Amino acid sequence: MANTKDGQKKKSAVANYFGILGNDLKEIGLTFKEGDFKTRLSFLIFGFGSLLRGLWLRGLTLLGVEAGLLYFIFTFGWQYLSKLGTLGTVATSKQGRKTVYGDNSFLILLFGLLALFAVIAFIAVWRINVRVNRNEQLILKSGRKLPTNGDDFKSLFDSNFDKTLMALPVTGVFVFTVLPIVFMICVAFTNYDANHQPPSNLFTWVGIDNFKDLFSFGSAGFGSTFVTVLIWTLVWAFFATFIDYFLGIAVAMLINKKGIKFKKLWRTVLVMTIAVPQFVSLLYVSKLFANDGLINGYLLKWGVIDQAIQFWVNPTLAKITIIVVNIWIGIPYMMLIATGLLMNIPEDLYESARIDGATPWQMFVHITMPYMLFVTGPFLLTQYTGNLNNFNVIFLLTQGQPKTGNLVGGAGRTDLLITWLYKMTINDTNYRMAAVIGIMVFIVTAGISLVVYNLLPSVKDEEGFQ
Repeated sequence: MANTKDGQKKKSAVANYFGILGNDLKEIGLTFKEGDFKTRLSFLIFGFGSLLRGLWLRGLTLLGVEAGLLYFIFTFGWQYLSKLGTLGTVATSKQGRKTVYGDNSFLILLFGLLALFAVIAFIAVWRINVRVNRNEQLILKSGRKLPTNGDDFKSLFDSNFDKTLMALPVTGVFVFTVLPIVFMICVAFTNYDANHQPPSNLFTWVGIDNFKDLFSFGSAGFGSTFVTVLIWTLVWAFFATFIDYFLGIAVAMLINKKGIKFKKLWRTVLVMTIAVPQFVSLLYVSKLFANDGLINGYLLKWGVIDQAIQFWVNPTLAKITIIVVNIWIGIPYMMLIATGLLMNIPEDLYESARIDGATPWQMFVHITMPYMLFVTGPFLLTQYTGNLNNFNVIFLLTQGQPKTGNLVGGAGRTDLLITWLYKMTINDTNYRMAAVIGIMVFIVTAGISLVVYNLLPSVKDEEGFQ
């Protein structure tokens, strides 16, 4: 039954999309068919109709955008866009003492994508231009007056103020976020690595070969290493999130308990771990647990052990040590959050439970934890996804070491997907596989987030604690 409903929803979504597209095309056709020469000419010269109708502000804006996009596409972007299919064929070379410059695959891909986005922007502005002309024509046809240039200018700070305010941030997000992400996705379908470094060695499209390598379990494949690193990433994120979560709540409850003295002192001591930069504290802890560190030194001196404990050499012990150290880092954050939330739980609930004979454990299970999970559910999900990409703790403590077994791509036994990606990029310059792993990190993180988000009590039952 559920599958039938899901199928109907998908069909409905597809039908709605094609319905909207059909209505849009119909509107464009009607605009050209019913429009005067001003409107029809605007299909080629943006803003022409608005200019002839006296609306020079919107007319010049549309015309300026068209001119700017066309200038960029044909004077700069086209030379890269035309080579986007091959990413270049002529490499830079030296002929004697003379350097003969050829193509640069990196620049072709980057500026080619930028030119492609410029083409998409041109189409979008063209559609806006058509709609503007249709609205102007309908206003005149109904006998009403068109807005003045002053009205258009005032609307930028009134009815259209949201668009004015968001123009610069949206442009920044596109340039510094969207374009790099698309570029990274495209690199995953190329052979851009240490052996293909432009401009002397061009790289090109290889289709899904890199993804095949990632899931190949042969001697040269990345499959075994990927599964090993992925399992440890998920295990690490689980323990790093939930141990800190429950211990943080326990510490907050213990400090808040009536009769506990020096509450401010205990909170201050815990908060000190937040005040000290992780870069300093984690590097110090890394040296502390080294074979020749203070811990091994004193244990050997006191005769507790005969030889140094291999905290960072033994893979299993290294993972356990990382999780334990993360408890020291993570508990204070959760303690501060839990302290505020615990104070907001109505005391009447606990009083009623005591009258009914409930034990402290029963009150914790049936009152405290349901309330905490309801309120902190989204935070818990954020912490989990954050720990999936927790670069600092792993890299500053172990740099992903130890490296044992048949792991490839420079991966170590304590590497997460994110630290493995970093090593592959910085140490091996294997950008193609790093891009593939980046995509897999997104898929894993997004998949877990979507599934868990829909299971959160605060999402399923928003009225539960109101």
